[in-house]
Amino acid sequence: MSAMKTNGSTRKVSLFSQVKYEHMVAGISGGVTSTLILHPLDLIKIRFAVNDGRTTTAPQYGGLRSAVHTIFREEGFRGLYKGVTPNVWGSGSAWGFYFMFYNSIKTWIQGGNVTQPLGPTWHMVAAAEAGILTLVMTNPIWVVKTRLCLQYEGMPNTGSKYGGMFDGLTKIYKQEGVRGLYRGFVPGMFGVSHGALQFMTYEEMKNRYNEYRKVPINTKLGTSEYLVFAAISKLIAAAATYPYQVIRARLQDQNHSYRGTWDCIKQTWRYERMPGFYKGIVPYLVHVTPNICLVMIIYEKFTNP
Repeated sequence: MSAMKTNGSTRKVSLFSQVKYEHMVAGISGGVTSTLILHPLDLIKIRFAVNDGRTTTAPQYGGLRSAVHTIFREEGFRGLYKGVTPNVWGSGSAWGFYFMFYNSIKTWIQGGNVTQPLGPTWHMVAAAEAGILTLVMTNPIWVVKTRLCLQYEGMPNTGSKYGGMFDGLTKIYKQEGVRGLYRGFVPGMFGVSHGALQFMTYEEMKNRYNEYRKVPINTKLGTSEYLVFAAISKLIAAAATYPYQVIRARLQDQNHSYRGTWDCIKQTWRYERMPGFYKGIVPYLVHVTPNICLVMIIYEKFTNP
């Protein structure tokens, strides 16, 4: 329970009273839909990100088109959808939890008055808190998704080869314990800044636009406006925070062995310099820009019909 001051009066607003499950349903719908359509680009981004040029088991691709052609030729259409099950589970649950946590925290900070502007700082606080809670709940799914995406044709059938999402979760827990399920968690925490920056930018653009139109900040926008704001906010966040995704993917990769986050950063810098931290950014941007547009338009239309 917290006392929030609104328009000169103080009233108590419970955080739990602000939880609205339609935000979770909207997030799940957007996450699942975008993942099913765009998963192949996500798989290619991961394979580019972990390819340090020193691992002989990893296939080499000349670019995005080369990667699609090679994977399809060697692994078939199913190869482009390796890891799709945990990705659907991960994206659906992550967006569902994120939107539910974010909107609950934001409305709680506003004292229940959704027309009250928060400003950039409070938007970032709400987004960061939502991101941390979501990461704690979904990190094991992302570990399995990454490893399934990195199972190449011709790999030996060892204990680290997984038959699917639940087989992966079981084997990782048995072989590596809880630590294995939370590999990449530290750079994932840095990744919280990605969501915070993205949502702060998105919310501020919506608010400023509505203020420019001289209407309440929660006034519904048009589809094209949601799409433009979503794309711009994602591009800004991606450009600023992408390196953490390379480090996280490499820590979760079963074909690499690092002593920890700092060791991974040092090795990447030693052998690849700055370009190493941005490997896979082209398929990533091709993937995430339409992805976030789909997620946000489904979310906005679902919660603001």
